[in-house]
Amino acid sequence: MSTSTKPIIAIPMGDPAGIGPEIIVKALHNPKIYEVCSPIVIGHRDVLEKAMQVTNVLLDIHEIKDSSHGKYEYGTIDIISLNNIHVDSLEMGKVQAQCGQAAYEYVETAVRLALHGKVSALATAPINKESLKAADVPFIGHTEILAALTKTDDPLTMFEVRNMRIFFLTRHLSLKDAIATITKERICDYLIRCDQALQRLGVNKRTIAVSALNPHGGENGLFGTEEIDEIVPGMQMAQERGVHVVGPVPADSVFHHALNGRYDAVLSLYHDQGHIAAKMTDFERTISITNGLPFLRTSVDHGTAFDIAGKGIASSVSMEEAIILAAKYAKNFQFSHQ
Repeated sequence: MSTSTKPIIAIPMGDPAGIGPEIIVKALHNPKIYEVCSPIVIGHRDVLEKAMQVTNVLLDIHEIKDSSHGKYEYGTIDIISLNNIHVDSLEMGKVQAQCGQAAYEYVETAVRLALHGKVSALATAPINKESLKAADVPFIGHTEILAALTKTDDPLTMFEVRNMRIFFLTRHLSLKDAIATITKERICDYLIRCDQALQRLGVNKRTIAVSALNPHGGENGLFGTEEIDEIVPGMQMAQERGVHVVGPVPADSVFHHALNGRYDAVLSLYHDQGHIAAKMTDFERTISITNGLPFLRTSVDHGTAFDIAGKGIASSVSMEEAIILAAKYAKNFQFSHQ
């Protein structure tokens, strides 16, 4: 892929019964998107046309078979359309097996394009866990699908909002199970990988803060010993490997300091610890980045919003930010044509 051209960003449409199609057409109605990249939707033409009707967005649709055939002009949506939805039976805002299967196939197609150097990055729209299950798709979400399709072991999830970056030691686990996975070996491994991910994103001098698990960092064992037994030893192991890491910093202050520039990233120990911090900072502009894959993937950090799907009222800010962030970082990822 020529470095002289704008990056081609693949946008899998997500669950057709959710807000994905609506926020995509709204996002691609923003000329700024075309200033920074060449977007291509992987989805279903008829669903996209329905989304334009409910959002009152008037754009041309250019159906293509390969990313090299795109016009990539503002006013036109380039789409690789998969004939995998019976639009007459599509019910907006409802869990449907055909939608779960279609959403999976959109991601699968986008991954194939990325692995063959046809697109620079992925910016994904939301999928629905229940719809995937109804379709017997054996994955709980995007990260797990991407890991399987690329044969990647345990990809890293990172949030970026404003100038704050948050990595997650654990994702979809109960709090009890998440705490059980906090070992010094895992802490060390993740810190090394977080450092490598930041370097790949172009962050040269890197300081990573580890969030504490217990109140006030455990107060030397008064409120829990995980910091003493596992977290600090894991940090020391990473420091010996050259990672600049500080902490553990109490969770009630570490994200505030990161937002103000003291740290380049924070390692959150469990799902809600980092999610709350990011979404309270700016819900719509919290973007998820999956690191460790052979290519870059960004995503909106909200769900399919079945309660408002089909009404044309969903905000496209997060989708726009995900595409723009994919374009921003795409140049740091090298692809080889296969």
